[in-house]
Amino acid sequence: MGIEGALPYKGNRFSQRYSHFNCTSLSNYAILLLMCKTMKHRMYPTTHQQHLLDETLDTCRQVYNQTLAHRKEAWEQRQDTLSLYETNAMLTQWKQERPALAAVHSQVLQNAQERVDLAYKAFFRRVKAGETPGFSRFCGLGFYDSFTFKQSGFRVQDSLVSLSKIGSIRMVLHRPIEGTIKTVTVRRTPTHKWYVCFSVECEPLTLDLSTLAVGVDVGLSHFATLSTGEHLANPRFFRTDAKALAKAQRRLSKAEKGTPARRKCRTAVAHIHERITNRRYDFCHQSARRLVNTYGVLAFEALQIAHMMQNHSLAKSIADVAWGQFVRITTDKAACAGRRVAHVDPRYTSQDCSRCGQRVPKTLSQRVHQCPTCQLIMDRDQNAAINILRRGLASLGLAPRNPRL
Repeated sequence: MGIEGALPYKGNRFSQRYSHFNCTSLSNYAILLLMCKTMKHRMYPTTHQQHLLDETLDTCRQVYNQTLAHRKEAWEQRQDTLSLYETNAMLTQWKQERPALAAVHSQVLQNAQERVDLAYKAFFRRVKAGETPGFSRFCGLGFYDSFTFKQSGFRVQDSLVSLSKIGSIRMVLHRPIEGTIKTVTVRRTPTHKWYVCFSVECEPLTLDLSTLAVGVDVGLSHFATLSTGEHLANPRFFRTDAKALAKAQRRLSKAEKGTPARRKCRTAVAHIHERITNRRYDFCHQSARRLVNTYGVLAFEALQIAHMMQNHSLAKSIADVAWGQFVRITTDKAACAGRRVAHVDPRYTSQDCSRCGQRVPKTLSQRVHQCPTCQLIMDRDQNAAINILRRGLASLGLAPRNPRL
């Protein structure tokens, strides 16, 4: 079955035009190159190890704040810009003044300074782009939640990960670590769970060649609509847990500040947010995996989600559906599997008729596409998905480009 097998309405001019094109370029796309991926595993440290991990995070936070203060002071007083190399050289003097820094691996402290440098570069890059970003801020207690071993200081053996100055910590090795480990990051969640993330360099596991193609139109009534006519239901995870979250937040607001009861209520609120995030993340992964396993070419709209969030009537629903996360996960899985992904211009994908190309204006409440020229009647989102697929194939050189698009 060719790509035309994934397209509806085989009797119309759309399927006749795009049912015959050269698919040999798909086989050339799966080039075996090394790629970086991250594997996340749950850790179960002992009480003493949790104390050491917390102290490491707090020490990194202090180094981060001190580095940021020195760079701000150097610019405000001397108009001097300190480089990452210069701030790393300061660590030797700081260790002499504060012996507590010696309890943390040197590369972990260097990584804290590297984060300041990356924040500075990102700030000036956005300024040059014409944006108005906020300047880097100091981290308060509890706001620094991860540290990284860049090259050494760690060792993995069976279900144990050994970290320098901390010890061997038990972890759940739910899948083998494949490839060469480049960095190790330890992270603490707001619910006081510990995870270790291995950044590995490995070869992509390409899938068998598939000549099926699909256009994906994301939405709110449905999570996504495929050009085949299939709908992916919108689970609305945040809306589902909204009552439980509101109840936990009311308890938090009534608890007295600085008391153990308030800390317990804060953890309960964080747990609900974490549950919503995990469910949404798992749903995106499951949906992306099914699409990547089935189709060789996937086309998405290049949506400006940040601009769409300015609509206060739909902002909560747009944030809940997580279009950007879904497209990003699908794109990453497709790159690993040797699939092709196209991001097309979203303008007029819902207005143009997928059969004749006539532009039919619609309001957002009109959910059915009715073309007065060719009399095509179909679901509005499926019509958009077919237009997205056509544009995606044209952008990849797998179909002739329509001058109207």
